[in-house]
Order: sequence, then structure tokens, then C-alpha cells
Amino acid sequence: MEARELGRFGEKEAVKYLRRHGYRIVETNYSCRVGEVDVIARKGRYLAFVEVKLRKSAEFASAREFVTRSKQQRILLTAALYLAQNETDLQPRFDVIEIYAPQGEKGKLTIHHIEDAFS
Repeated sequence: MEARELGRFGEKEAVKYLRRHGYRIVETNYSCRVGEVDVIARKGRYLAFVEVKLRKSAEFASAREFVTRSKQQRILLTAALYLAQNETDLQPRFDVIEIYAPQGEKGKLTIHHIEDAFS
């Protein structure tokens, strides 16, 4: 499976996970001139901007470690533009969903949701 297809698969699995945990999906793959946010979802008083990272394993490094400072900055700028265009009273939050798929789409997935991951 190609990297792009695997990434889309991971995003779909993250959306399913978020829905199962009471989130309402606002947008997926929101992009603008400065970057992209994989998933925007709301729950309670939060509007979560979610970065999804899928890896086969954490042997080399955990998936969250691939959300570098520069990637975080692009997500923050993208979220700021989104919020400027979509007024809300919800508190923005930046989450990361790690998905480990040792056998790709065919095997068992392990999902970790890190809320407020940029703090």
C-alpha cells in the first residue's frame, strides 16, 4: 500500500475512533495556504485540531515524535486561519492520534489519543 493510501486509512480509523468516543467531526483534511489539519472535531467545550500519525511500530520512535516543532507551528497557523473564518465559542485544543498498524490495514490496530499534545 502506498504511503498516501496508508495515511488516508489512518485518518479514517482516527475518525471512527473519535466518533466512538463522543466527538462530532467538523472537517477532515482541512487545508489552506499554510498547512493542513487532518481532523477537526468537537466534544464538550473543545474544538480539537487533530494530527494523525500512523506507523507500523514504535521501534524506531513513537508516532507522536514525528509531529515536530515545525509541524506544530504549521498546524497552529492553519488552526488560526480556520478560527478566523469560522467563529466559535469553543476552546481550541491540539491533539495527536497515534495509530500502530503492524500488518497495515489487515491487522489489529493500536490507537493512542493524546489530548492537548502541544503543551
